[in-house]
Amino acid sequence: MWQLLFLVFPVVFLLVITFWSVEFFRLKPDFTFANWAFIYTRGYFYDAYVLTFGMAIFSAIVISAIAFPCAYAIAFKFRKSARQLALLLLIIPFFTSYLVRVYAWQVVLADSGVVNMLLSWLSLPPVAMLNTLGGTLIGYATLCLPLVTLLQLLSLIYVDRNLVEASHNLGCGRLGTIWHVIIPSARIGIMVAALFCFILTFGDFVSPLYLGGGLRTVLSTVIIDTVKSGQQWPQAAVVAVTMIMTLLAVALAAIWFAYRRPK
Repeated sequence: MWQLLFLVFPVVFLLVITFWSVEFFRLKPDFTFANWAFIYTRGYFYDAYVLTFGMAIFSAIVISAIAFPCAYAIAFKFRKSARQLALLLLIIPFFTSYLVRVYAWQVVLADSGVVNMLLSWLSLPPVAMLNTLGGTLIGYATLCLPLVTLLQLLSLIYVDRNLVEASHNLGCGRLGTIWHVIIPSARIGIMVAALFCFILTFGDFVSPLYLGGGLRTVLSTVIIDTVKSGQQWPQAAVVAVTMIMTLLAVALAAIWFAYRRPK
């Protein structure tokens, strides 16, 4: 009942709205494919789709790669007390709003911000970081890195240590053990963490707007701009449904890869 009320019904209603029309800035129940034709014939939609998908994939890969050494060190190198402290430190960022953290990054990355002040003290030229693609990716990392590390850690903690010892006894080095034993054993958690990262960054609009300056249009900003231009909720719903279908396809592919049996 919970899933029907808060997931299935809103998605179905969103899909229904895509066939409605707008008359005098008000939604009018209708059955027309004009909204789908309008969105799918606009070049800016495909540009935003490719950019959003590419940035989400890139963020999922890079953030997962950064998070894995942290999660591995906490799971295999830390004592129990230090591990508990690390878990607390991973959870603390969620005590504050994501928007507040993004505003804090504006202070750090601005042309007269903390980083460029340090560079000026070192007699180095300033670097443009705010309102750039790099700033957007930093915002994505702020959003996802603690969560990805936490999910990977929860998976690595339960890796059978006997398998690790057996790998070393059979002559496998440390890196080989990580690649052939630990990563396959924690594959499901690693894939789920990357999937969460993809989902969060694919639909995020805060970082592209406040750290990227809105200079590159992503799908979330397309939805905002579409709604603002004449209350075109049906056209915005088309973009939203397209995003949902993309997320479902990626999620199913990731789950299949995570749970498939190796040959």
